[in-house]
Amino acid sequence: MKKVVLAYSGGLDTSVCIPLLKEHYGCDYAITVTVDVGQPEKEIEQAEKKAAVISDKHYTIDAKDEFVNGYIFPLIKANGSYEGYVLGTSIARPLIARKVVEIAQKENADALCHGCTGKGNDQLRFEAVFRSTALPVIAPMRDMNLTRDWEMEYAKKHGIPVAATKSKPWSVDENIWSRSIEGGRLEEPNFIPPEEIFEWTVSPEKSPGAEIIELGFEKGIPASLNGEGLDGVSLIRTLNKTGGAHGVGRTDMIEDRVLGLKARENYEHPAATILLTAHKDLEKLVLTRDELRFKSLVDETWSELAYKGLVDEPLYSDLNAFIDKTQERVSGNVKLRLYKGNAKVVARDSPYALYSADLSSFDSKTIDQKDAEGYCKYHGFQARLYKKMC
Repeated sequence: MKKVVLAYSGGLDTSVCIPLLKEHYGCDYAITVTVDVGQPEKEIEQAEKKAAVISDKHYTIDAKDEFVNGYIFPLIKANGSYEGYVLGTSIARPLIARKVVEIAQKENADALCHGCTGKGNDQLRFEAVFRSTALPVIAPMRDMNLTRDWEMEYAKKHGIPVAATKSKPWSVDENIWSRSIEGGRLEEPNFIPPEEIFEWTVSPEKSPGAEIIELGFEKGIPASLNGEGLDGVSLIRTLNKTGGAHGVGRTDMIEDRVLGLKARENYEHPAATILLTAHKDLEKLVLTRDELRFKSLVDETWSELAYKGLVDEPLYSDLNAFIDKTQERVSGNVKLRLYKGNAKVVARDSPYALYSADLSSFDSKTIDQKDAEGYCKYHGFQARLYKKMC
């Protein structure tokens, strides 16, 4: 394996991969690839500085716009959520993997590498893309059955600076859509997470008074905030700050990983919480009951595929085609109240609303109420026949 291309975050796992590749896999030339999907600029800079010292060649690829337009917007249209998780890390992995493959092809690499463990989901998400090529895949963390304690000691011995310590062993993965925090005592279901793990959101108890915001959607895609048109990246970043200031978007959950293991996970995702809440509410205003019922099944299946990283599965494209068709009428405005960790819809309107205040009002006589009597006679008809027999 002379030339290996590594998906590189700059964190503990991927940093120790580089000397491991050379010590245990016969790698002569390690190329690192950092894909910018909205991480903090400081994190990108640190990855570049570290790569300049420990790798032989480095690429940084700005994929923020592609991530938002090609991955997050379809997620919003599909109300993407897996067991209450808003699909932050999972939806980014296929894009990162694809960019790494592009560099590997450009560099005529001999192998692809990632720093995922053998217990999590990310190995599946990366390799679902990596294994579509003819290149072998190297996974040192999994192959060598490594622990984070061992990695921290190894990094120290090799002079590799890492943020994780034994007192704060948090493993953080951040992109523009979400921030995941795991590791250490956070793996214990009965451990209360300390406030120090949160960066995007303030404690709801310390958040200010209520704030009402208005989101505009065009064909299922968020396009404006408080009447101002914004591109996707700017809109999401603004909502992360606004929602985070109100403590909106914290998730602490027990999650079923693809392999079957249950895991305790902590996430921050203010913009995602706000946008998904608003979008789902707007759909209720414009889609028919049957559309909503069937789309909920489609959304669930779409989310499971996205969670597993199976974006190349033909069914994923099939589902997107149906979802896009339903979104042709999902245009309008939604107002939400942000307060003490909550984002609640308080008003909505759309030119495609399947709602008539006149027909629904108890004071209106547009509909003759007596017409409903015939419907009532047949409603529950079989149940009544059943009760007569019992």
